[in-house]
Amino acid sequence: MKILFVSPEGLPFSKTGGLADVVEALPRSLAAMGHQVVVLLPRYRGNQAARTIISSLSVPLGQKLRFPAIVEAGTFEGVRYCFVDDPQYFDREKLYGDQIGDYSDNPQRFGELSRAAIEFAKQVWMPDVIHCHDWQSALVPVYLRTLYAQDPVMSQVPVVFTVHNLGYPGIFPRTALVLTGLPEDLFHVEMLEYYGKVNFLKGGLIFADYVTTVSRKYAQEIQTPEYGCGLEGVIRSRGDRLVGILNGVDYTAWNPETDANIAATYSSKVMDGKRLCKKDLLAAFQLPSDNMERPLIGIVSRFVDQKGFDLIAEVATELMKEDLALVALGNGEAKYEKLFKELAKKYPKRVGVKVAYDNVIAHKIEAGADMFLMPSRYEPCGLNQIYSLRYGTVPVVRATGGLDDTVEAFDARTGKGTGFKFTEYEGAALMKCVRDALAAFRDLAQWRAIQANGMAKDFSWKASAGEYVKLYEKAKQGRVQRVAASSNV
Repeated sequence: MKILFVSPEGLPFSKTGGLADVVEALPRSLAAMGHQVVVLLPRYRGNQAARTIISSLSVPLGQKLRFPAIVEAGTFEGVRYCFVDDPQYFDREKLYGDQIGDYSDNPQRFGELSRAAIEFAKQVWMPDVIHCHDWQSALVPVYLRTLYAQDPVMSQVPVVFTVHNLGYPGIFPRTALVLTGLPEDLFHVEMLEYYGKVNFLKGGLIFADYVTTVSRKYAQEIQTPEYGCGLEGVIRSRGDRLVGILNGVDYTAWNPETDANIAATYSSKVMDGKRLCKKDLLAAFQLPSDNMERPLIGIVSRFVDQKGFDLIAEVATELMKEDLALVALGNGEAKYEKLFKELAKKYPKRVGVKVAYDNVIAHKIEAGADMFLMPSRYEPCGLNQIYSLRYGTVPVVRATGGLDDTVEAFDARTGKGTGFKFTEYEGAALMKCVRDALAAFRDLAQWRAIQANGMAKDFSWKASAGEYVKLYEKAKQGRVQRVAASSNV
């Protein structure tokens, strides 16, 4: 099968979050299964191209024409990578916005990406299915089923649209319809209109052949008012076309037996190296070695409300009354960056923080920490808790989305379970969960059992990639039938 991925970011070229990891790992897993895969991305600053495929592609955008180039980056692990090359739109310091906020021309930027993707398919490489990701490529199915509805070739191409995080829907003023060249009649509550504005992600939900989310639990949650971001009705209406497929992880990059970023390798059978990793992690955060006997909690995250940092702020003083150490890596909202800096200042021997994103330090935290804290308000899938399981770093999480799907609550009576979970989004519930984990840590045999249970889990991409292939085939068959039926009317 020929599969075209359209995404605003993807490793090894661009990244702001977990989407980039998925757009690297899933295509490579599909390629390993024998499928032909092309990934189409914007060419951001610093992305190197190997050759030009089309020097000037005519892309209608509102009342104007844009002329981006299509360039090829190369083929890596069986996956071909191409860029939409428009320096005016994409050669910027950041992907989606700057310190002031989101770029004001994001509708045009990602409208161009979506329209260029369709023209790429027509002129360069015709796929059997197009797989789009998040709001930035949500206009692909919208364009296909409106402006390209009478195209005898493109009307037969199905689209699978994956929602990685419903909390980022791409909402713009009504003028976005004109700027992206979409029909005015789409400004309707049954279409893209959303409280007087235009919602790009809503368009993907409505016009895609199938909608997927990145965990089964999240697919259920986004159909409720609590998690649906005002789109729960739309999502419920597509319930027969909504599928939750858990993200996998790349164990070639995240494996304590082979990880070159950590102080010592180790396995579930020989755990000695993990203690060396803890010592190295403490040194990296300039924390004293007397923390070796304390439980060390690690955090790698964006410092935002979604990730539960309001809960952490609520219980920070109470948390530090426990005999534990804490290291945190990440950046985000200023109030949470300030929170961790103040904790590090108040408890300099037990709290370390690095306000940044550093891949090597992230690996060191996964390997060296005893526990990994993820108290998210919502979490579509989450990857760090899965990494933590493989590294014998016990997850302490809220039972939401992919966290609930991947972490099994430990039961001391049966010895089963891989971590600790709480349900109510309350500081008291978080503290009880942490204290349960601390109590288990004091029982060495029990702790080793929890670690072993987690390290035995397999969340590799192979099973998830197989589920996507089945969905692609179903989407292709359904699209052919739908086109045939419409032609007979």
